[in-house]
Amino acid sequence: MQATPLGATVREFRDRSGPSFVRIDVLLLLAVLGLTACSLYTIGEATRGEVAGSPHHFLYRQIVFVTIGICLMLGISRLDYTRLREWKAQIYGVLIAGIMLVFAFSAVTNGSGRSIELGFFELQFSELGKILLILALSGVIVDRVRQIGDRRTTAVVMLLALIPALLVISQDLGSGMVYISIALVILFVAGTPWTHFAALGALAATAAAIVLIGAPAVGVEVLQPYQQDRLTAFLSPSENPANKGYQQLQSQVAIGAGGKTGRGDQATQTKFDFLPEHHTDFIFSVVGEEFGFMGAALVLSLFALLIWRTLRILTMAKDLFGTLIVAGVLAMLMHQIFINVGMTIGIMPITGITLPLMSYGGSSVIATFIALGFLQSVHAHARETAFAKGRDLVI
Repeated sequence: MQATPLGATVREFRDRSGPSFVRIDVLLLLAVLGLTACSLYTIGEATRGEVAGSPHHFLYRQIVFVTIGICLMLGISRLDYTRLREWKAQIYGVLIAGIMLVFAFSAVTNGSGRSIELGFFELQFSELGKILLILALSGVIVDRVRQIGDRRTTAVVMLLALIPALLVISQDLGSGMVYISIALVILFVAGTPWTHFAALGALAATAAAIVLIGAPAVGVEVLQPYQQDRLTAFLSPSENPANKGYQQLQSQVAIGAGGKTGRGDQATQTKFDFLPEHHTDFIFSVVGEEFGFMGAALVLSLFALLIWRTLRILTMAKDLFGTLIVAGVLAMLMHQIFINVGMTIGIMPITGITLPLMSYGGSSVIATFIALGFLQSVHAHARETAFAKGRDLVI
């Protein structure tokens, strides 16, 4: 009996399954759409009437960002992600070049230059850079998989991550820390020995001591003053409630005032602008005040579904490159969710990081949807490969 070529089997799978839409992870898509709906409703309620003559200014713009993001997600889900492995060097080059362009043409916002003004919205390249870093590091590790236990491999990967991370930290502390988390999780999933992580932890502790204690003692300020304030204010926000601790205290007041079911139109912290950045960094605080514990629980449940499906795709990936891409996206999502929610309730420092799919902002929304598109691409190719090998892949 003549064997059926793999390509013909994959085409048969596509013919049977119909449009490529049915090959995506439906539960992941439902989580994404649910979070997007929560975001649009919350932003609409929180920013109503903030712009004179355009009561739904932020809502309409967010709808445009979401529409673009969904189209990109569905388009990327149909791409063969494995081809990007050959372009790792070029992808890394684009990452560095994009960050340097921000230094040259950035618009100063809240004391830092982190974005490029493009008219309709401000491009925050550090958001897109997360995706580029994931693709580049995944390709590098796949090429060095036989030397994954070699200290030089770990050093090369961390150096490739630290270069853009340090550049971004000078613009955006929160995004720069995400870069480091991405590198660490990708190394972990690739099978890096635990001794390497212990050494990296010791180096990180030493570096933190130098940056926060040693350098300022000799008159060298590595971090900008507002970045230092954000890192330290959460330890004792009540000591300076009108300045350093203001944001964190107002966020906790907003969430506490929401109770079980929220205050709705009586959400004074949001309506009267006591809560700063309520449509971006502190969107979860708005959810807590306006919709209470029930609203916050719904949002966190949708995030739990999103993370579960990401982990499921991680186990389904047909190759190491796909596995590492998913691991990088997982690190990006979990880091941002944990830090953002943590800073709103006072257990993490304020680093200006957005809540994925919830916070207002074109760069953040579009970058997140691009990452989700790669998750869907890995999922689709895993299903195709399993079908070609005669296996029934449990969804």
